[in-house]
Amino acid sequence: MVTINTASSLAKKKQGAVRIIAGQWRGRKLSVADVPDLRPTSDRIRETLFNWLQFEWEGARWLDLFSGSGALAFEALSRGAAQVVMIEKNATALRQLHENKKRLSATGAHIVSADSFAWLVENQGNMPPFDGVFLDPPFRDERIELILSQLVDLGYLKSKAWLYIEQPKDRVLSLAQFEPYRQQTSGAVAYGLWQVRE
Repeated sequence: MVTINTASSLAKKKQGAVRIIAGQWRGRKLSVADVPDLRPTSDRIRETLFNWLQFEWEGARWLDLFSGSGALAFEALSRGAAQVVMIEKNATALRQLHENKKRLSATGAHIVSADSFAWLVENQGNMPPFDGVFLDPPFRDERIELILSQLVDLGYLKSKAWLYIEQPKDRVLSLAQFEPYRQQTSGAVAYGLWQVRE
């Protein structure tokens, strides 16, 4: 059963910019659109995540569902990922993603205007499986388990692909098709890495 705490305490502090922590664009700041429920992943959480996977980025292809600010995607590209497909449906957030891509000359950023759920169904079989997925949906959305099943059942993940999830810490998910790797909490937010079971 999925339970979600929708209290305002889960909302991250509004940010006007995010800072890229490491890699070719280290220290560069990217503007963040003022969009309801947009919660840019904090510097601290991103640093922890990218340290966990410090040797996994070179040449990797990732999928960033609910891309939002693009903080995770641009950080991955800065650290050597070959491509990140960024899915976002909010028009304001999309404009900002394109502006940040242009500012960085981030050729590996492939930005798609689409609903993440619909995109997964419509594009199955149209591209090679990914090395990993960033999954940080709006905290009020209770359909996260649908996304998890789509990712596996529709062939979006390589063998032993990585799955990063950011969610309310009191949410309970069924992750039977994934092996836990590392999890932590920061305030009311839980975040962690899983890997597709062989």
